[in-house]
Amino acid sequence: MQPPMTDPTPETTDSVRPHTLTGDIRTHEGFHSRYLERDRTIVVYLPPGYDATSAVRYPTLYLHDGQNVFDQATSFGDEWRVDETAQALITAGAIEPVIVVGVYNAGEARVDEYTPTVRRAQGDGGHADDYGRMLVEELKPFIDATYKTFPGAANTAIGGSSLGGLLTMHLGLRYPTAFGKLAVLSPSVWWDDRVILREVAALTHKLPQRIWLDAGTREGEETIANSRLLRDALVEKGWVVGEDLMYLEADGGEHNEASWAARVGPVLEFLFPSQAAQS
Repeated sequence: MQPPMTDPTPETTDSVRPHTLTGDIRTHEGFHSRYLERDRTIVVYLPPGYDATSAVRYPTLYLHDGQNVFDQATSFGDEWRVDETAQALITAGAIEPVIVVGVYNAGEARVDEYTPTVRRAQGDGGHADDYGRMLVEELKPFIDATYKTFPGAANTAIGGSSLGGLLTMHLGLRYPTAFGKLAVLSPSVWWDDRVILREVAALTHKLPQRIWLDAGTREGEETIANSRLLRDALVEKGWVVGEDLMYLEADGGEHNEASWAARVGPVLEFLFPSQAAQS
């Protein structure tokens, strides 16, 4: 049985649910791409002490389903609380300061944009590469030009959950020179007869990437089994669990925003450890 997909739209309007933004959040409305049919909103979290006039630069994390990342007013159900979590960890010196970019999804077109292949029986999916071109050729250059980023792959991460986790894994394999860190939460490995496993198997060599991979124990036996298959496929290609691959089966974790929010801290600590945390 396939796990449920995250609904692409917020439950209620902004007037009903209060905003819960923490820190310095910038919003870019109507970001246009020549590769996608719909413009979208981009939200950017800037770390404490960010100064556009300073020479200091920062790593960057791009997250799909951006309306769920920072703000209860725009999220479906619970928000991920990435802003609150990042703010606390940066202030405590547990992670290095990081810029976080939330990319709103396209609503009804989410399934098409977040999947690498077309499901012939349903006739949906297959536009992940168009979305990827938007990220790599248009959005990332815009973010790098607008904010004080380290643009290289070693300092650029991408992440998402459910179909967003599948998308993250697919684009990570496709663009290793753009994304050197991946946050793959509860990925929809089941999509198109586990096509993502075939993509990993097709690698000719291990990629220089740091990968977080997880699933919740209450997401169902099939989801756990599929996550283990993806873990094993990555290990077969040379990733090492506990070193450049972190694998977690979150006790009691479900397929929802609240469960993913609970794992944001460990994800950030694995992908962006501070020098003090590493010593």
